[in-house]
Amino acid sequence: MSKQVLAIVVTYNPDLSVFARALDELLKHDCDVLLVDNASANAGAIEQLCISRAQVQFSGQKDNLGLGVAHNIGIRNATENNYNYVLILDQDSIPMPGMLENLIQAHKIKSGSNKVSAVGVTYLNADNGSESFFVQFGALKFRRRYCGQRDADGCVATDFLISSGSLISIEALNDIGAMDEPLFIDHIDTEWFLRARSKGYKAYGVCEARMQHGLGESTHRVSIGGRQRNVPQHKPFRYYYIFRNSILLYKRGYISALWKWNDFQRLAMIALMFGVFKSPRIQNLQMMARGLWHGVLGVTGQAKDD
Repeated sequence: MSKQVLAIVVTYNPDLSVFARALDELLKHDCDVLLVDNASANAGAIEQLCISRAQVQFSGQKDNLGLGVAHNIGIRNATENNYNYVLILDQDSIPMPGMLENLIQAHKIKSGSNKVSAVGVTYLNADNGSESFFVQFGALKFRRRYCGQRDADGCVATDFLISSGSLISIEALNDIGAMDEPLFIDHIDTEWFLRARSKGYKAYGVCEARMQHGLGESTHRVSIGGRQRNVPQHKPFRYYYIFRNSILLYKRGYISALWKWNDFQRLAMIALMFGVFKSPRIQNLQMMARGLWHGVLGVTGQAKDD
């Protein structure tokens, strides 16, 4: 081990041209890379990309075990090999120059006076180039915080981050715990940050750490409450996990009541937009309804027909 950061990249049927570019941009940063493939159809080609790049280890899974399992494979590797941090990335996340250096610097600064769960990037939407915002829980709805509201350290306090682009210390992981594997995909990052928050940890967005990232299969620009917003659309099966896992989290005592209220409103907006206005409406609604019911029943893991 020659680096202090292990980047964990999870792949599942990636576009190889996009993925190769993302991997090459990542390798310009001072880190080692562990690629965990969740039984992609093109796993052989992915492994060849890794073999040709000395800093990259490949860990191929025989079955799609879910995002939580893949992240935990990487976290165990980082712990066993004495890395100080893990950097979690999606297969289409493209780091920009200085990203990792700025994340590490911010983490060290903020850790001087706080228990830090993670620091995360400011990302540019891959569809339209718009800059991301960070989220805090509000009495009525999620509150957006932009880099124009950064503090003296160039950071924005946030209540949670998306997993891709998050730098997490092994010390924090040892205290907070690993990722929740039974959730399988959606809300794994949400649950971990809410668990960390219940233990007194704080998260920060880092304005000078930038990355290109896609949030869904497509993005719609809509007017909500007189404001223009970019709303990601997913394939129907993802709505099953989004709705099911929200219900599963609502049942947990350590989950913030404000998050539950804010998320309930988010689910209502998703149901209205993608169950009424955006096709494929029927399939979307079926997946949402099934997810709600399975959440009530306490079903976890991968959906049987995925």
